Amino acid sequence: MPNANEETPSALSQAQNRAVSELLRVAPVADDLARRFQEAGFSLALVGGSVRDALLGRLGNDLDFTTDARPQDVLKIMRPWADALWEVGIAFGTVGAQKNARVGDADRQFQIEVTTYRSEAYDRTSRKPEVSYGDSIEEDLVRRDFTVNAMAVALPAKEFIDPNGGLEDLASRVLRTPGTPEESFSDDPLRMMRAARFAAQLDFEVAPEVVAAMNEMAGRIEIVSAERVRDELNKLILSPYPRKGLSLLVETGLADRVLPELPALRLERDEHHRHKDVYDHTLIVLEQAMALEDDGPDLTLRLAALLHDIGKPRTRRFEKDGRVSFHHHEVVGAKMTKKRMTALKYSNELVKDVSRLVELHLRFHGYGTGEWTDSAVRRYVRDAGPLLDRLHKLTRSDCTTRNKRKAAALSRAYDGLEERIAKLQEQEELDSIRPDLDGNQIMDILGVGPGPVIGRAYKHMLELRLENGPMEHDSAVAALKEWWAEQEG
Repeated sequence: MPNANEETPSALSQAQNRAVSELLRVAPVADDLARRFQEAGFSLALVGGSVRDALLGRLGNDLDFTTDARPQDVLKIMRPWADALWEVGIAFGTVGAQKNARVGDADRQFQIEVTTYRSEAYDRTSRKPEVSYGDSIEEDLVRRDFTVNAMAVALPAKEFIDPNGGLEDLASRVLRTPGTPEESFSDDPLRMMRAARFAAQLDFEVAPEVVAAMNEMAGRIEIVSAERVRDELNKLILSPYPRKGLSLLVETGLADRVLPELPALRLERDEHHRHKDVYDHTLIVLEQAMALEDDGPDLTLRLAALLHDIGKPRTRRFEKDGRVSFHHHEVVGAKMTKKRMTALKYSNELVKDVSRLVELHLRFHGYGTGEWTDSAVRRYVRDAGPLLDRLHKLTRSDCTTRNKRKAAALSRAYDGLEERIAKLQEQEELDSIRPDLDGNQIMDILGVGPGPVIGRAYKHMLELRLENGPMEHDSAVAALKEWWAEQEG
């Protein structure tokens, strides 16, 4: 791949060397596909994020291509070649495919997208881009979001195409737009959120003129669909440096439109500085939760960390003694979480889980130094259910005090609670707590058929199980009959 510039700094040369090795790795698939396009009279180039990631030495199995072939021609070329083909994005000029290939000594599965050269723009009221096809790769590249995503490698010749200076911006770790940011964001307002997302994913700086345009045009994000905003927000939150992206959303006013509960956490401090900066605390909790993840980024945990205190602004009270209180902010916050996540079109299951974690995140603070009864521990486990592990992580992350003695005491207390949970789980199978009598047994003992009374009896026996632990069968029967006698009385 030829140098873009004879005066290229060493950082650029290193990036290009990395790209050569990355491209050689995927060459069996990329070159094979390119030759098929060539034989059909069309051009094909690796483009966008794939070229950027190749230059960064992190190209994966997702490959993006661009071509002068129209979508129907792309389908004809790819259908006999691909192992699977889908046309979900064909209205926007994109054909997707899966290709299984032997690369070196390993079998690899590649996810491939081929998009016809295009330009697209929003009108002032549309939520969907208007697509028109282009005839040159330079025209295609200039309409892309950022210069680092506006590079291509023509195949199979491996010719590097960079008309907008993306390689230099990549070496400088800066996000700029190929044209003016105002034009770019007017074409697709979601690009403002993508700036924050790429800053968070790549740890890049956003150019001052881009930040200025984001401030000026933040209101334009409101024409973008909730689903697109949500998907972009997820990628940002799941990135290695979410604080960087979230801070940019807040500073530019974008968060006021897409996640207003976050900037609302920037409560002014009271004159005696007796409560924390809730916004900064929240970002620290998010980072501390990330440090506790076991199997990669956990969207449920990260969303709960980000939203756990959003009820505080609504519940803040200045007490007579000068203290600041936030009574029941976890309950208010859980309702606010449900409302915001629903508006962003999250799945019902994710809304339920994140809201539940927000609701439970303060429960541990009643534990003190271990004063909870076994009954209280059982209820903690029962109420958390399958979210218990995440609740452990969220609760531990919520400690951001700089007082080392206090932090150590809280950590020891939670260690003690986890030990008690583990001990009770071993003894009682806490994860699946059930009453000592099931519904059929209750009906037999009481001589009553199915109905509301059996539900009430079951609930009573469950409460006894939580309060006292496992009961012998005869004791459980006696307790049920005693309850029944009280109902009849």
